[in-house]
Amino acid sequence: MEMHHHDVGIWGSWQLAPEIVLPLLLLTYLYARQPKGAITTKQKSFFYSGILSAISVIVTPIGARAMDFFSLHMVQHITLMMITGPLLVLGTPNSFHPKNKLFTTVTNPLFSWFAYAALMIGVHLPVPHKFIMENPWSHTYLEVGLYLVLPYFFYFNLLDRNLVGRRVTPAMAVIALFLMMVPETMTGFFIYTAPGSLYDDMYTLNDQRQGGSFMWAGAMIIDAIWMSFAVYHWIKSEEKKSRDFDAALAGENA
Repeated sequence: MEMHHHDVGIWGSWQLAPEIVLPLLLLTYLYARQPKGAITTKQKSFFYSGILSAISVIVTPIGARAMDFFSLHMVQHITLMMITGPLLVLGTPNSFHPKNKLFTTVTNPLFSWFAYAALMIGVHLPVPHKFIMENPWSHTYLEVGLYLVLPYFFYFNLLDRNLVGRRVTPAMAVIALFLMMVPETMTGFFIYTAPGSLYDDMYTLNDQRQGGSFMWAGAMIIDAIWMSFAVYHWIKSEEKKSRDFDAALAGENA
């Protein structure tokens, strides 16, 4: 994947990025081959929307110039981590419950929360960010890959999958999503309010602040959407418990 298209206008910069797009297309192919009835129409809509959201910030000028403009880098970052990841989770078949130790470890609620937060903060610290920008391979093969994988692990137990096989309660899912707003919004806030360049004048101060504002405001808006999902399913789970309790009580009194 070629970066730093300084001789091309922003909106004229597009890329194929096969090292990222091909795995996504392979995943889509495998998903489409699931047995009939294994995936609901709603799940398909979520999954394909997630794939499209990823491709939209990889092959377009947003992805092609993500290493030239901090604001575009942040748009790509926010989309992959806060939109693509949750959508792919919501599109995951209910039958998908890997039991291998690696998957259960990376989706452990505590591990996945801290891994997600560490990625969110770490890639925007001056030293790691400068390394990534000076070494395009790390952005292509490491950073973007982590943007796709770690959010999936984080949201796997937090968003509704018919409440099957989850390792946290609906109430804890709401709390975990709320707590994640802290590193997300504070990262954007500190970038936006920095009095000078955080990245050795790699970007203009206006571009840096624009990227920070995207993270600051964007994270709050998107988080509010996923939290509303989680709250809705929390309410539904409580209603189900109440119905089950009433049914059991009625059975005892019959």
